[in-house]
Amino acid sequence: MLQQLETHYDEALKALETITDDEALHEWEIRTLGRRGVVTEMLRSTGQLPAEERASFGKRANEIKNLLTEAHAQREEAIRTAALARDLEEGEIDISLPGRTQPAGGLHPETQTLREFYHIWGEMGFQVFRSRDVETDEYNFQLLNFPPHHPARDMQDTFYTTQPDVILRTQTSPGQIRAMEALGDNGTKPIRVILPGMCYRYEQITARSEVQFYQVEGLAVGRNIRMTDLKGTVAEFARRMFGENAQVRYRASYFPFTEPSMEVDVECFLCGGEGCRVCKYAGWLEIAGSGMVHPNVLRNGGYDPSVWSGFAFGMGPGRSTMLKHGINDIRYLWSNDLRFLEQF
Repeated sequence: MLQQLETHYDEALKALETITDDEALHEWEIRTLGRRGVVTEMLRSTGQLPAEERASFGKRANEIKNLLTEAHAQREEAIRTAALARDLEEGEIDISLPGRTQPAGGLHPETQTLREFYHIWGEMGFQVFRSRDVETDEYNFQLLNFPPHHPARDMQDTFYTTQPDVILRTQTSPGQIRAMEALGDNGTKPIRVILPGMCYRYEQITARSEVQFYQVEGLAVGRNIRMTDLKGTVAEFARRMFGENAQVRYRASYFPFTEPSMEVDVECFLCGGEGCRVCKYAGWLEIAGSGMVHPNVLRNGGYDPSVWSGFAFGMGPGRSTMLKHGINDIRYLWSNDLRFLEQF
């Protein structure tokens, strides 16, 4: 039996050396060291030997079992190491390849228009001045020549708050007073600013109106500023914004904080003035309201209207965006619909 045990040992070692995967190794373990394996069965048969041979046979059988167990562990580690090396080689990363690009968002079309406004007005010498969204009735109306109960207040449906005389601004025009107070040095320095920001009006949402919208106010105060300066400035903006050949026209209008006041139209750049659906077949598109700053407003801002004069204008980047891209419903700008936004 001892010779038979040695034969099983040699055969088991040879078989173990040829194993290269976990499944075959598991089968070898069951076949050799398992409960019914060859070595285990040999150990169980020790009692069949003569008494004088049992000790030496049992000792050798246990030695062989330990040696085979150790050989099994070594083979198991070798197989695991080989598998890891193979996985690393097959899954090798080529660091010279470009990485996977992450989809990037884009600027909202109205944000693009706002930045274009900033760039153009910046080149024309106007700085950006930020003003607050929550205003007082005094700054939003009274200091802009809207006294209490003035009928012109009905032109703007206002959001009131629970605090007396605290409202959401209906226009960016209150920023005119704040800019004159902050930059005018008590009415002694000229200023040129644009005041971009959100406005709020309690209106019905339609294809052409929203309860909140962006506006870009403009203000220039200096000595001997005239209506011709306003007309030339707005015309230059229109050429830079809508094309070198853009034609503008001016229509008399009314705003309490400017006198005289006028609306500014640009020739429809979609149809060349011939008339289309976007310009309602008029050939012209309204782009701004404007006028000479009212003496009362200059006085409220700290300037002496007998020495200083100025002009102001208000433009809607949302409207310009719609005109530029032929968008016929302002609600698209607020829908957050990626199918719409990804076009820009």
